[in-house]
Amino acid sequence: MTGAGSDDDPAGDDGQPWVGPRASEDEPPVLAGKRPRGLTLRAVIPNAITAAALCSGLTGIRFAIVGDWERALFAIVLAGLLDGIDGRIARYLKAQSRFGAELDSLADNISFGMAPALVLFLWSLQDLPRLGWFAALAFAVCMALRLARFNAQIDTEDQPHKSAGFLTGVPAPVAAGLAFLPMFLWLASGEQVFRTPWMVGAWVVLIAVLMISNLATLSWTSLRPGKDVRLPLIALVGLLFAALLTEPWWTLAMICVLYLGLMPLGIVRYAKVRRQRRVASAAVPQSGA
Repeated sequence: MTGAGSDDDPAGDDGQPWVGPRASEDEPPVLAGKRPRGLTLRAVIPNAITAAALCSGLTGIRFAIVGDWERALFAIVLAGLLDGIDGRIARYLKAQSRFGAELDSLADNISFGMAPALVLFLWSLQDLPRLGWFAALAFAVCMALRLARFNAQIDTEDQPHKSAGFLTGVPAPVAAGLAFLPMFLWLASGEQVFRTPWMVGAWVVLIAVLMISNLATLSWTSLRPGKDVRLPLIALVGLLFAALLTEPWWTLAMICVLYLGLMPLGIVRYAKVRRQRRVASAAVPQSGA
């Protein structure tokens, strides 16, 4: 964990015990007379997975430099998979920390912001030296802005989307996957039209805007399946895994299209939740003066 003040002074300016930051909204501040030092042993595992995701994203850039596009995409997709499990492992081990949250944001910014921007520039956008570079910059900058907004609001109580079980804008790993949709289609079909710099640039800018938008998007909480569909869901996941092994690029492209198709559903569901909340608040009797 990190905190305000210097490392040499465990107490605040008023001489009171140092108050550690909360690792999450549900966890109270850590009151201690001595500043905590280092990570606990159980926090090493999730943070190591985050570091592995960071290295995987950077390795994707290395493969792109030599023109090995399939391995570049595989490395960034692997970073997304690792990013999806590090937080869950941290919660399972009760090892959430401010250090882990900051490391995760830095890793996301590189693996899902900088790496996709550079890969797409080297793959297609460099044929438009100026506008192509601006499109890549827009994606990387919007990724940084999104993660900064998330960190700034992590302890904010008034988060309408989060309290209703939704996300704000397209999340970082998903945005990286959506940005690669033209590349998935190019690898799957071999059609050069998907590599057209103008089309790729416009697509990348659109995804960048969706990242920092205030649109309500679906989260795992809002998509939680009922008991009657969980067995079919297990079968669907198994088939999806088999499809990824046999036709990875078509499957990834299909997943991207499916997510885009579900975005209007998230907007409609959130609007419904807002209406229900307004009705409920209007039904609550106001206290008399």
